[in-house]
Amino acid sequence: MDRSYQIITDATCDLPADLVEKFHLAVIPMPFMMDGKEYHNYPDNHEFPAPDFFNALRSGKWVTTSQITEAEFEEMFRPYLEAGQDILYIGFSSGLSGTWARACEAMEALRTQYPQRCIEGVDSLTATLGEGLLVYLACCKQQEESYTLHELKAWLELYRFCISGWFMVDDLNHLKRGGRVGSAAALVGTMLGIKPILQIDREGHLVVREKVRGRKQAMSNLLDKMESRLTQDTTLQTVFIVHGDCPADAKYLEKEVKSRCRPQKIFINQLGPVIGAHTGANALSIFYVAKNRE
Repeated sequence: MDRSYQIITDATCDLPADLVEKFHLAVIPMPFMMDGKEYHNYPDNHEFPAPDFFNALRSGKWVTTSQITEAEFEEMFRPYLEAGQDILYIGFSSGLSGTWARACEAMEALRTQYPQRCIEGVDSLTATLGEGLLVYLACCKQQEESYTLHELKAWLELYRFCISGWFMVDDLNHLKRGGRVGSAAALVGTMLGIKPILQIDREGHLVVREKVRGRKQAMSNLLDKMESRLTQDTTLQTVFIVHGDCPADAKYLEKEVKSRCRPQKIFINQLGPVIGAHTGANALSIFYVAKNRE
């Protein structure tokens, strides 16, 4: 394993805490506000457990999120640079947040201060466990195949367009309030029994692709898409299922994925509060490597 560089990501990747520990990942917490109090999204959600968070959303609590600042990025990066390590940062989609822009500002400032160090970044152009899957695969390449920083950056910039993930939400009202979809698209959220099917496109923007009647039908839609798209490369057949406090539905998807596709590995995790604030409770997604994102 190449220890000369540190992989760093942010909490919107929603990776399970045990994988963060296994790969010695550095994860930058992301802030959110509820009832006038600031919290931070950590991989283990120790400040605000996910079930409590989603119950608060269900009760009508208002949540706002904000970007990681340039100063916070510098504070996170600097100790590794001081210790003589290079940095590869894999970030939250620039199409969904200004966080990537703040990271670029921090990296540019630190390159001036540490000219002997290599400081590189990759815009994942995705979020939640799509971003997490990209980070996971990067860690595997670093740990198992000893990719150098520049080899890994090149691999990520190619394969980020193969991270596919379609997901369902109960309605679009949370995404509308957060500015992630427009008012016209959000009208579907008021239609009884209609479940929006969304995707993050190649530019990293969130788009509504379909409208399906009923939750069971929406889950079948996600499974059908995966069955027709999952890569045949067994070294890349890791599947992530993410849910907004609906574990029974996530386990159902896991059972169906195993039956239909027999991938090498499957992981399930909760949506973190930052992404969960925009999707609302009961969201579901399956992320995997496909021939291309769409």
